[in-house]
Amino acid sequence: MTDPARRTPAEVWREMVRGNERFVAGAPQHPRQDVERREKLATTQAPHAALFGCSDSRLAAEIIFDKGLGDLFVVRNAGQVISDSAIASLEYAVAVLDVPLIVVLAHDACGAVQAAIDLDRPDARPLPPHIAGHIAAIRPSVRAAPSRDPEHVGIVHLQRTVSDLVARSELITDAVAEGRLAVVGANYKLLEGTAVPAVVVGDVGSDS
Repeated sequence: MTDPARRTPAEVWREMVRGNERFVAGAPQHPRQDVERREKLATTQAPHAALFGCSDSRLAAEIIFDKGLGDLFVVRNAGQVISDSAIASLEYAVAVLDVPLIVVLAHDACGAVQAAIDLDRPDARPLPPHIAGHIAAIRPSVRAAPSRDPEHVGIVHLQRTVSDLVARSELITDAVAEGRLAVVGANYKLLEGTAVPAVVVGDVGSDS
């Protein structure tokens, strides 16, 4: 039975948008960051959404969306590259924590994207093996993008990341099909502070 108090993907996305608007305007509320909230979360958690983003130090998810302790279940790696561990973590958020929304957050001027572009050049210098292996997942986006402009490549990679996540997780695919979950791929603009939707899977309302 569906919990009548459970928020829909559209409701949660609207909250994320409003929080980002407050951050952009320089008027964040810094909600749920006090001692009482910390104590309440000591024995339980019920995050509003899961967020899979780049590890870049400028992508502090709770700040960008004006959220508090326990509001977001965050998974991050360089360049938001899909991996088994990332999928497992996001499946946990959906299956166990019952989040109705996954936000995949990319950003402009991404170092991992630039490294993939550089690595695709004939005169590219080799990278350390672990870094090269990680960046390899971004290289197909370099070839699929309309140009090697980092912004173009970054958007293609974001779209492919969302597509790969849904394609590789039957659990997530089923939750989207049932209307319990939506996935929003958004690109964060470092200068403006805005998180701009680039791809949506599921229903987050007409404003997406």
